[in-house]
Amino acid sequence: MNLQSMTGFARSEAAEGRYRIVWELRSVNGKGLDLRLRLPNGFERLETDVRRQVSEQFSRGNLQATLTLTLSETKLEAVVNRDALDAVLALRAELGDVVDPAPLRMDTLLGLRGIVDIREVEDGEGEVAARDAAILSCLSDALTALREMRQSEGRALAQVLAGQVAQIAALAAIVEADPSRTPEEIARRLSQQVATVLQDASVLDPARLHAEVALLATKADLREEIDRLKAHVAAATELLEKGGPIGRRLDFLAQEFNRESNTICSKSNSAAVTAAGLDLKVVIDQFREQVQNLE
Repeated sequence: MNLQSMTGFARSEAAEGRYRIVWELRSVNGKGLDLRLRLPNGFERLETDVRRQVSEQFSRGNLQATLTLTLSETKLEAVVNRDALDAVLALRAELGDVVDPAPLRMDTLLGLRGIVDIREVEDGEGEVAARDAAILSCLSDALTALREMRQSEGRALAQVLAGQVAQIAALAAIVEADPSRTPEEIARRLSQQVATVLQDASVLDPARLHAEVALLATKADLREEIDRLKAHVAAATELLEKGGPIGRRLDFLAQEFNRESNTICSKSNSAAVTAAGLDLKVVIDQFREQVQNLE
């Protein structure tokens, strides 16, 4: 039973050049696939590739993906503002007769605002490409780890769901085997009710009374509800054995299970059948709660 839960967490780390790369993924229940992506400023270009990788791995779940980049070392360079320097030299030449004609010293230039900027060295195209490839490779590792965690939880969920489906089948069998469902018992109970009515009524149309009794007998029969419960149990068992993204279909079956259990309780004329119907409702509610966790 290859099922996936929609909840999980994964973290993956890598290094490329002077960068340390960390991906953190968190996944919770969701009606569809909703990715909330957090990328550092300047890395928005990777969003399309990230979303593609995520959609290739998962079909449902609210997923938060966070990329963190840290520098292991900082490379700086001094950049001369040529326009500002030329302007200073031109001013010096213009004022040559009133200022010291000695050559400008480096410490003097560094003291002038805007002449020399100290900034971080920008990566070349090759370094940027290698870093982006490492980021996406690290993401792939994190997605694989998240998928493995979701599958592990999915296997545990599959066992729980299979047990609940077995309980539903057992309770349906109890309802089916209850003596109150036999035609003889239905006829006896209706005969008693008709006899009570006849004692208190002076004039009754026998034909109309017969039709009403036949209608009551039909309404009291639970055959259709039991047959549908059995069909839903077979469908749920088949889905669990097949595996894959079956959460939506199991949720639909949970609604159908609930519909039949409600009808059984409303039609029941037996304390034992009513008790089994109420137990069915409890198990079906538990089944539906667990199904909400499946992809």
